[in-house]
Amino acid sequence: MRSRMHPRYYLSPEIFAREQEKIFRKVWLFAGLKTLLTENNNFITRKIAGIPVVIQNFNGQLRAFENVCLHRSAPLQTAPTGRRPLVCPYHAWSYDQDGAIKNIPECRALYCISQAEQQKLRLREFALHAIGNVLFVNLDSDPMPIEEQFPAHFISMLESSSNLYDGEVMVTTWHCKFNWKLAYENLRDANHPRFVHPKSLAREFDFIPYVDTELAAEGLRPLADTSPTGLRAEMRRFSSAGADAPITEPKPLPFHDMVERWGEQDAYFNWLAFPNMHIACPNGGYSFTLEHHIPVAPDRTDLEIYWFTTRKKKPYAFSSWNLLSHMHGSRLVTGEDVEIMEHVQSALHMDAPMPTQGVYEFTNRLVERWYTVLMETEHEI
Repeated sequence: MRSRMHPRYYLSPEIFAREQEKIFRKVWLFAGLKTLLTENNNFITRKIAGIPVVIQNFNGQLRAFENVCLHRSAPLQTAPTGRRPLVCPYHAWSYDQDGAIKNIPECRALYCISQAEQQKLRLREFALHAIGNVLFVNLDSDPMPIEEQFPAHFISMLESSSNLYDGEVMVTTWHCKFNWKLAYENLRDANHPRFVHPKSLAREFDFIPYVDTELAAEGLRPLADTSPTGLRAEMRRFSSAGADAPITEPKPLPFHDMVERWGEQDAYFNWLAFPNMHIACPNGGYSFTLEHHIPVAPDRTDLEIYWFTTRKKKPYAFSSWNLLSHMHGSRLVTGEDVEIMEHVQSALHMDAPMPTQGVYEFTNRLVERWYTVLMETEHEI
């Protein structure tokens, strides 16, 4: 079967801009972990679809605003995470939980901005939603209900698992030379681990690709319903959660006794949140790795990776070392994936042959069908 994905979808700046407008500024996107925002004035910052966003704790209430001061456009918070009031470091304009002006130093003498004018000034606020301890932001002025983007089973599993996330987190970023879509085509490909990870992941887990002939046949047909309702219903099929491979010989580690376990199944669990978040639990419910692929350019993606265990029963001395061990241990598998995707990207050019797919790649074909409708028509989600 011939893929629908022309090389331009991975190379074109125009396509990249269209993705940002028609997908990333319309859907709910991973924004951070609630466990990092437990105290008043805790904040996290990030760019979402090119827009700087700050999520701040105001006495227990979490709000998401555009991270741009209304005076001279300086960022209000400059660190990735921290704890300080929402005050611009440039001229000390401060803001309250509604994004309204709280104080402008020497306002009457230096700015001559009346109280009535001040009341009209307000930071742009974005919709913020928590599924358990995972935060999502939607940049759209009329955001879709999050239940229209993610299926019920995904929301349920993410909520139950993330409610046990611990507050100690380690984060690193890989600056990768590939298009963001390659990462999720790879994550949906259960056939690649035995070839790309023969000495790492495939040694521990048996990922078995399967064929759904009905869905494979469906992927050959045009998308029947291209209304916003139909496109959202189709998009819900692209996020999933569940056990992907059994752990046949569980290997208890010292930290397992120090944390609460999520669930009781000895399995490798995956959560795939379309378009760009992936969570893995490789040890049957004791720790998690969250991967967030941030599109930077047609051929550039920042891979932000979080490591954390389930909630500690009580503090233990080697918890930081444990997370560091997880981080270093995953470098091999992550590096193998990054290397193969960078090789694929490097081989692409506008006249490159269209990929030939197998029937086991039916999910990728369904995503391609949906994606090309958005890119090639004026239909909207």
